[in-house]
Amino acid sequence: MADGEYRPATLDEVRRLRAELNLQKKKLVFTNGCFDLLHAGHVRYLKQARALGDALVVAVNSDASVRALKGPTRPIQSQNDRAEILSALRSVDKVIVFDDQRVTKLIEDIRPHIYAKGGDYTIESLNEEEHEALEFVRADIKILPLVQGRSTTATVNRLLGNTAPEKEIVVASPPGGLRLGVLGSGKGSNFAAIISAIKRGELNAAVAVTISDVQNSGVMKLAESAGVPAVFVDPGPEPNKLAKPAQKEICDHLKKHHVDVVVLAGFMRVLKSPVLSTFKDRIVNVHPSLLPKFKGLDAPQQAIDEGEIESGCTVHLVNEELDGGRILEQATVPIHIRDTAEKLHERIKEQEHKLLPKVLNEWRERGLPVWSEGKK
Repeated sequence: MADGEYRPATLDEVRRLRAELNLQKKKLVFTNGCFDLLHAGHVRYLKQARALGDALVVAVNSDASVRALKGPTRPIQSQNDRAEILSALRSVDKVIVFDDQRVTKLIEDIRPHIYAKGGDYTIESLNEEEHEALEFVRADIKILPLVQGRSTTATVNRLLGNTAPEKEIVVASPPGGLRLGVLGSGKGSNFAAIISAIKRGELNAAVAVTISDVQNSGVMKLAESAGVPAVFVDPGPEPNKLAKPAQKEICDHLKKHHVDVVVLAGFMRVLKSPVLSTFKDRIVNVHPSLLPKFKGLDAPQQAIDEGEIESGCTVHLVNEELDGGRILEQATVPIHIRDTAEKLHERIKEQEHKLLPKVLNEWRERGLPVWSEGKK
């Protein structure tokens, strides 16, 4: 190593820091990421993370790890350069480089008191192995708010002459892309996966409107944060059913926004006409089982109760039959001996978050219908 060349921290150095803090009854904060092109969003996020405790350690993905996660054109800067830039921030105490795609082993080795992650994640959408490691070491998990309009993607777009704000990337119709209408009732992890895939350029689509039957649901909040029109529709008095006025109102919103494909992202009500008839073969759902097995609610628990050795998820078209529409693609997940329904479902969700954007991106290639150009 040449004189003056930066050297990232070693695991032993980070462990010593953690031990010193522990003796002083102080807290070590830990976070990780690629940090490929440092911007104001990163700086503010790291400053907020440091304020949670008494020292901040940042784990940076190695060059090989970034390529595996982001593709052959990344990283933009080498791992040592990224680490050196981060280490110069007043909020950062140590930077360590790791080779794995996941930070599980580092969590187990370092045993941080606090783990910080950006607001494009929720506690539920964290990688299951990382989440289990954090629980094992008894780390507090803190999700910090995103800084809107500040991201590596937005920065690169501006460098390339694309000055559209990041929110516009999500909602503006791209050439040849789909206009999506997303229906959701819950936290919106599949909706978040769709938005992330659009921002990464992996899904050629725009979210034209988001509709929820639950006021202030997670999916509504995610939509508002992304600048997507978010609409609450009163579902009526009966659980799991949509009253006729609600069915019509949903259909009217979807038509108003010229939606090509309707995506059910954790939508817990049964759709009927006029939505089914108007959007025939253009409504897609992701179900947590390998259909036609285990339709309906509690599919992961059904699979465990039946002694299955694997489960998974199915992306399928929606028709009048519950979870009975044409199967478009599936992904399998092994069932472990001591699995609970919750643990199995979390692993299934990881596959859902990959499979649903993939199928949507291939929609036209699969010969599936879209909104008639003559009606736009």
